[in-house]
Amino acid sequence: MRLAIIGCGLIGSKRAAAAAAHEIVAVCDPDPERRERLARQTGGRAVADWREAVAVDADAVVIATSHNQLARIALAAVEAGRHVLVEKPAGRRPAELAPLVAAATKHGRIVKVGFNHRFHPAIARAKALSDEGRIGPLLFIRGRYGHGGRIGYEKEWRFEPEISGGGELIDQGSHLIDLSRWFLGELSLAYGTAPTYFWPGRVDDNCFLALAGEQKRMAWLHASWTEWKNLFAFEIMGRDGKLTIDGLGGSYGTERLTLHRMLPQMGPPETTIWEFPFPDRSFADEFENFVAAVEGRAQPIGDISDAFANLTIVQAVYDRAQP
Repeated sequence: MRLAIIGCGLIGSKRAAAAAAHEIVAVCDPDPERRERLARQTGGRAVADWREAVAVDADAVVIATSHNQLARIALAAVEAGRHVLVEKPAGRRPAELAPLVAAATKHGRIVKVGFNHRFHPAIARAKALSDEGRIGPLLFIRGRYGHGGRIGYEKEWRFEPEISGGGELIDQGSHLIDLSRWFLGELSLAYGTAPTYFWPGRVDDNCFLALAGEQKRMAWLHASWTEWKNLFAFEIMGRDGKLTIDGLGGSYGTERLTLHRMLPQMGPPETTIWEFPFPDRSFADEFENFVAAVEGRAQPIGDISDAFANLTIVQAVYDRAQP
């Protein structure tokens, strides 16, 4: 495919690397140093204005900007006839995504959202085992995700709600919500709070959620910017066993999947452990799914409708927090 990359920061660079087998015709960022660096790496033409990037002759546009820009750039790209891979959460609120959902349907374009956690090997294997019925009918999920920030974190754009749309809830919390929906199906907010404990500013640095679905299924989730040792832990409980995912590689520790199978006599379960001590391929595998969806060979795993449902839950939590 011919691609335009909009946003040349850390995530945009990762997206460009994942798409290296394709032709990157343009890279866009208002920061000249960042766009020129990615242009040298990819061979794409460096442009400053996203409107110019959307207008280039490309099959698809990859968007990795701050949250306030995601939805409007994606909408312009779809209306220009492009397929889109837009970074999560795809916008700040569901109202921003409604026109994009409608435009994707009207123009028959794929709008894939960057929920790359679905493509981590332990999580993907857990989903396959769950779908095979290896732990029986699903009951509930427990999820925890967090990091501790860094010096000067409160001065970054994530702490400006007009740009970010919120704090840790819309950041790492979005991944926990998305994974819970992927395993359990549609969920709604039963309880949610998004307090600020440590970092100064106008956004939340922790969130605690209880999500409810059909057949009494529940997800109990906590995401934190005050997790002083980086953590990812996700447990899927079934009638006949459980799946536990620990770590995401790097500072989060080796990615590991544990399957506990309950025995007829109960007692200690039958346990199988898989470890994935490999470089992170989630962005590359997600891009392969995007290409397959554009070519009509697969459904996008995590699309704009998933982002809309995700932000509906985020909106409900923030609405509850209003005085």
